[in-house]
Amino acid sequence: MIKKHHNESQVMSHAIISRVTTVLVLAAFSILSLCWQIVRADERCLRKVDNIQVPENFCIQRIAAELGRLGHIAVNENGDVFAALRSGTHAVVAMRDADGDGAMEQTERFGYGSATGIAIHDGSLYVGTNQKILRWKLGISQLRPSSEAQTIISGFPDQIQHAAKTFTFDEKGYIYVNVGAPSNACQEKDRASGSPGQKPCPLREKQAGIWRFKLSTRTQQQADGERYATGIRNAMAIAYSPFLKNVFVVQHGRDQLHQNWPELYTMEQGVQLPAEEMLRLNKNADFGWPYCYYDPRAEKRVLAPEYGGDGKKTGDCHQYGKPMMTFPAHWAPNAMVIYDQKNFPTRFWGGAFVAFHGSWNRAPQAQQGYLVAFVPMVIDGFDPQWEIFADGFAGSNKLRSPGQAQFRPTGLAVGPGGQLYISDSKKGYIWRIAHAKN
Repeated sequence: MIKKHHNESQVMSHAIISRVTTVLVLAAFSILSLCWQIVRADERCLRKVDNIQVPENFCIQRIAAELGRLGHIAVNENGDVFAALRSGTHAVVAMRDADGDGAMEQTERFGYGSATGIAIHDGSLYVGTNQKILRWKLGISQLRPSSEAQTIISGFPDQIQHAAKTFTFDEKGYIYVNVGAPSNACQEKDRASGSPGQKPCPLREKQAGIWRFKLSTRTQQQADGERYATGIRNAMAIAYSPFLKNVFVVQHGRDQLHQNWPELYTMEQGVQLPAEEMLRLNKNADFGWPYCYYDPRAEKRVLAPEYGGDGKKTGDCHQYGKPMMTFPAHWAPNAMVIYDQKNFPTRFWGGAFVAFHGSWNRAPQAQQGYLVAFVPMVIDGFDPQWEIFADGFAGSNKLRSPGQAQFRPTGLAVGPGGQLYISDSKKGYIWRIAHAKN
């Protein structure tokens, strides 16, 4: 009995030592991160890195490069950074700044295939491939999960266009998943000049919307969830606001108004239409894709040419939900994050950052987008007077195709210290932006 008691004491002592060691390691990471912030603010606060410019009193630092085609990113409580890989052998690259100098020295890759969506929620790492949502249990000090991934949702349609699964979480135990439409305007012959649209559009049954699932239910199929909102062509940029208690998306608007309907739309109109829309989601909301699109000049939805529109007719488009605000056409919003920390000045709290990836459909005119915008929060939503927060990713203002861009912003995350992280899908760069404290 005495020997057994002695062994139990030893086990307990080892457990206590292990816990203390973990706490000390995490504290060391926090101290190193804090030291980096202080050094950065006092000695090497740069407003411009890699041609990317940030506002006055902000600092930008490149923390990683040449990682591959990155998708969305997530940051753990200890500062570890996780990024989805859109191509290659692995789904995730994980990084750690071990010495506090701001650069990520330690790297791990895991998971199979490619992915775009990624987030850390309630101690687990969630990753969205084209057809599944995966989950790894992730300890706060783990850079690489010790267990295999669990498939929590599968059965999404197999598609080529707009297949990426991005997602967000609310406070009630739900996950909201974007299921993009594999089409431009649900034509009988996709993207063909003059081809009429299908009505009803069959793609709205399993795609072109946001699906909601309970996190407490394991191994779900898409059919086990509910179609929460529809008529959304593709919402790569999706985020839940804990301040406004709603899911928000910024959708990719349709293409080819001039190319496919030159008798109805000039080249200039094709470049300027339709708007990229920020939408506030409520259950059963319908935003009208593919039947209607939003014209920001007329400030209303108009009938798509595939369904009898001529650029002016509205048909029954008034029945569909309105955007909260709009951005210029063909900027390709690929990520959104709500700022919920306090490193940035007060006016940023609760606002939304949106990363624009740039699109091909402004050709033959010069490309636009390739920036991160900020949208302030107001009492009932977001202020339509948005602003450019970080710019210069394109490297030139004379781009004729996305392939000429130096960088393409793809993911956003807010770290535990309040810094904003931005990922790039072109060269696999990641930058971190912090406010320079006085």
